[in-house]
Amino acid sequence: MTFGFVKRIFPTWKNALLAILAAGLLILAFPDFELWFTAWFALVPLMWAVEREKASVARSFILGWLFGTIFFFGTCWWLTFAPITYAAFPPWLAYGLMLIVAVIVGVFPAIFAAILSILLRRFGSGAFLAAPFAWVFSEFLRYWITGNNWNAIAYSQAFVEVWPAFVLWTASFGGVLLTSGVVVLVNGLLARSFGILTARGETKQKLRRCFVEWMAAFTLSLIALVAHFVSMHVTNGEKTWQTVIAVQPNVPMSYLDQAKLAELRQRQIELAETEIKKLATDHRTPNIVILPESPMNFMYSDDREFQQFIGDFARRNNVSVLFNSAEPDRGTTKYFNSAVMVGPDGSEVAEYDKIYLLPFGEAVPSFLEGIVPGFVGNFAYGREYDLMPVGDAKAGVMICFESHFGQLSRRYVQDGADMIIEMTNDGYLGPTPVLRQHLANAVFRAVETNRPVLRVTNVGITAHIAQDGDICDSLIRCGPEQYVEGTSVWSVSKSDGSQTFYVRYGDWFAWLCSFVTLGLLGFAFVNRKHSGVADNL
Repeated sequence: MTFGFVKRIFPTWKNALLAILAAGLLILAFPDFELWFTAWFALVPLMWAVEREKASVARSFILGWLFGTIFFFGTCWWLTFAPITYAAFPPWLAYGLMLIVAVIVGVFPAIFAAILSILLRRFGSGAFLAAPFAWVFSEFLRYWITGNNWNAIAYSQAFVEVWPAFVLWTASFGGVLLTSGVVVLVNGLLARSFGILTARGETKQKLRRCFVEWMAAFTLSLIALVAHFVSMHVTNGEKTWQTVIAVQPNVPMSYLDQAKLAELRQRQIELAETEIKKLATDHRTPNIVILPESPMNFMYSDDREFQQFIGDFARRNNVSVLFNSAEPDRGTTKYFNSAVMVGPDGSEVAEYDKIYLLPFGEAVPSFLEGIVPGFVGNFAYGREYDLMPVGDAKAGVMICFESHFGQLSRRYVQDGADMIIEMTNDGYLGPTPVLRQHLANAVFRAVETNRPVLRVTNVGITAHIAQDGDICDSLIRCGPEQYVEGTSVWSVSKSDGSQTFYVRYGDWFAWLCSFVTLGLLGFAFVNRKHSGVADNL
């Protein structure tokens, strides 16, 4: 009886191997491997396996769960770096906890596989064409339940340089999840073509069906590509340029005494002033110096000495300074994780308090406060979407983890932002794939909003990302590598104020996929008696 239960629940070993193969191929698409092209067919083995197990939703669910667990463990193993390095966790414990996390998050690809099995049983191989809807639904569900959509399949395409920016451009229309849908559509077409070509029937007829489906997809892509190039050739008229100095200080994550902190603080100012002097020889004046999110724990409001220090620097160089600071939440004992701007006269001109705090890292749910500690701190949630003046332009600020949230940069642009500034510190996660995985988030925020993202980091990757997603200047390409100090000078202009379809309408595509998926599931359950006819579609 036990053996029979196991047989009913678990897929065959051959199908399990297909799911493992799919996970391996998708892992290769992400940093540090960055074989981006594997994402366009990585899901095909999983889809084949689900098709072979479609008679059982449970077995299909297990296949997706196996795939998801391996994928998330293989791309997010770097989460073990901090507990091993800074909390002295034994590696076996850190990796064991990481496995538990991967098993939990792996449920969402499992949901996709279960849905696909139901649709395959009802609609036959035609259900592969519904795979983009089901996949986006599962990624959207993960985002809403966990507050995190790290390494959504679209992020694997952030650094593609060998073809037009069309694939990235889809994010300006429907966000990162529309790009996910495009990638999964190709996977579904490949799986569908395989199903058609291996089925019984006349070869010419099967080839004709495949050709028609691929040509339909190609035609839609061509129309969208033309629309993309038309939208890219809009003239903005005369531009005014702002000069930005970005400082990557490489502040160590280990404990530092006050003398060392003072030395590192002074070093950041020296790096900035070196660039200011270089600009002066070219008769250029910087508008702003940006320092990254930092482990140095600046406390501008509570530290009169630091107010004098940073104010003197701003006045001496006639420049604004944007830096990370812990700012008090008046009326409580908590602090905000904030970005503070001091103007050329040495006084504070703007402050943004981080709204999207890292769960359990920067904030603990209220019902767990006092039981579970915050690993970085227990900050207060920001409440205002404040913009920063940069010359005659305006900037919205994302602090670290916030670059993951398209709705934040979208809100900034709706409020008039001409650019997005990201201040981040990934130093506590080591020289691991997280550095480029995090950068991929910023690439999509630029494309979604059609605004440049100025990414200033403590240890890397500091980069100027153009509004089309091109990394046009970074400290990786232009000299220093990761985990070294460096500076970069960028010129950015005021935008023409235009807004992308995504900025105006948000996650409309993700909601559409959710409704279509639920509708197809409802149709499949209500019309089971007609499945024999539908299987021939």
